[in-house]
Amino acid sequence: MRVGHVELFVRDVARAREFYIQVLGADLVQEGGGVCWVEFEGTEILLRPGTPPAATTPYSAGGRGLVFYTDDLERTRRRLQARGLEFAGTDGSPACLTFHDPDGHWYQLVDPTDA
Repeated sequence: MRVGHVELFVRDVARAREFYIQVLGADLVQEGGGVCWVEFEGTEILLRPGTPPAATTPYSAGGRGLVFYTDDLERTRRRLQARGLEFAGTDGSPACLTFHDPDGHWYQLVDPTDA
């Protein structure tokens, strides 16, 4: 068994699409029928209409989180901030930056060699 893709329920698919593509840098795979598929280096995420999780703070209270790896944490942080991403803090380590999407889904950005 293996993970096929991740499905995220979002309030507004078009708004989520813009965030994932314009801010996070995902590639558009396909859209239509009210849904949108984006991809990060082989991992596909399906953005579909629905009720996202209740907003939580901090990251550790969210009950789930997806983790993005980068080989240069500082460079990636600066690039994402320049695109409008606001980081929410860390997950206890300065090498584990946390943020959420407009619908409250939590993420971490880490360099796995430093974490």
